[in-house]
Amino acid sequence: MISCIVIDDEKRALETFQKIAERYFSDKLKVVALASNVREGYLAIEECSPNLVFLDIEMPGENGFKLFNYFTEVKFGVVFLTAYKNYAIDAIRFSAFDYLLKPLDVDDLARVINRFERKQSTAQQTERVKNLLENLDSGGDSSMRVALPTLTGFRLVQIDNILFCQASENYTLIHTLDRETILVSRTLKVMEDVLPETHFFRIHKSFIINLSHVKEYIRNSGQHQVQLENGVTLEVATRRQEEFIKMLTGKSI
Repeated sequence: MISCIVIDDEKRALETFQKIAERYFSDKLKVVALASNVREGYLAIEECSPNLVFLDIEMPGENGFKLFNYFTEVKFGVVFLTAYKNYAIDAIRFSAFDYLLKPLDVDDLARVINRFERKQSTAQQTERVKNLLENLDSGGDSSMRVALPTLTGFRLVQIDNILFCQASENYTLIHTLDRETILVSRTLKVMEDVLPETHFFRIHKSFIINLSHVKEYIRNSGQHQVQLENGVTLEVATRRQEEFIKMLTGKSI
């Protein structure tokens, strides 16, 4: 049984969460406390020591991110709650945290619970919090770091240091400017969803490239290729060519 605390300034949202938890997840999730602000949430966490905290972001006074100022070590999992899709969601996603969009969806909550059952260690959780706060401070630009799930935990990599991603069955190989290759335990499709589309583009079923590191676009005997700064040349799929050129130049073929 996963013990949890919900922190949200909206009374109706707290009541809705508790009703859903009791109706659909009574065998997996136990709400041990409800809090209407960050300070109340902190006190509830200290008293109840929950496994998981569902944390609203947009609250008067202190927003949800301020909760971490109360802790030197985060010993609980965190799932963010929000009604908005803004750059903060990118920071959360890059830091490998879960989030739920309001209004709460039962299937989304089920996904989060199932994922939490495969939770990471406290040390990894604390590192992810640190990464999240750094990403929020960066303002959502290419200086953000992404938490890459590996076979043993998470690897934090600055987005601008990624050259390209390569599909490898159910895994992804991340090639960096430092000539390092990182095996990530996610499919290329998942990485496509995680990485910011302002910086990355999927040129082929097997490749996602960092647009900041494109050196040359090559058309040769009907074949289209892109060369990156490290000299690697990759094929651009026919169906992706027009959109890719438009992305690079702002014009269609």
